[in-house]
Amino acid sequence: MNETDVARAMHSARQRMELVGIPDPARDASALFLAVAEDAVGSGDTMPPDIADAYERAIRRRLRREPVSHITGRRAFWMHDFIVNADVLDPRPDTETLIETALQTKFTNVLDLGTGSGCILLSLLYEQTEAAGLGTDISDDALKVAAQNAAVVGVADRVTFLNSDWLASVEGAFDLIVSNPPYITASEMADLSPEVLHEPHLALTPGGDGLDAYRIIARDASAHLTSGGRLLVETGATQADDVSALFHKAGLTNVAVKCDLNGKDRVVSAEKPANGQ
Repeated sequence: MNETDVARAMHSARQRMELVGIPDPARDASALFLAVAEDAVGSGDTMPPDIADAYERAIRRRLRREPVSHITGRRAFWMHDFIVNADVLDPRPDTETLIETALQTKFTNVLDLGTGSGCILLSLLYEQTEAAGLGTDISDDALKVAAQNAAVVGVADRVTFLNSDWLASVEGAFDLIVSNPPYITASEMADLSPEVLHEPHLALTPGGDGLDAYRIIARDASAHLTSGGRLLVETGATQADDVSALFHKAGLTNVAVKCDLNGKDRVVSAEKPANGQ
């Protein structure tokens, strides 16, 4: 069977993706080729029929606006390439602000609410080598992905996963609680890109004003924080004031807002008073 010219195939892929409005077709054509041809043996200028077929299947999935990460099965975040699929939210660069904020103070045990792929929790454990962690999620399928990623990152011996609706099934206290909960409002869902709609609906929005998860976390977190323990959550760019108010109302102290690299409000942090009051 004849081999396929790489340059011609990638040019065709770029054109086809451009026609359906994919934002960066050149980047995606290259990323998908690298993913399918990673283990291929060829001249470099051509690809064998099996790789050409795999590339065509990948391009057709992208033309249906499936995210590149779902097609390749990987998404880079912090220091690792995490396994991702349609069962978990794609890790995003903005969330690294949460990692940076959490690492400003040492912790020994961390709870990640709505862990999804586990990217937040596992990145924290990778950096804090003496810490242990618990990741919760309401989705068993998401927890399976997180467990796979724990092995990838090399922290499986220091992490536990639990099916829990936020803190409902959690026991014990932690000196750090983190979460990137669903926060997109119902009205904002219609404006999301087609790619985002391939991600799990429950991980994107709680409906309404997008604050339901923060209300639950604010209400219940203190019971699972050690004295002086910290609570950090990611928020939408316009929600920091509302989330801060919820934390103040719950009796948390030292409430602060951290901006991401684009200067947008991204993380709200708070502490349980050292006297436990």
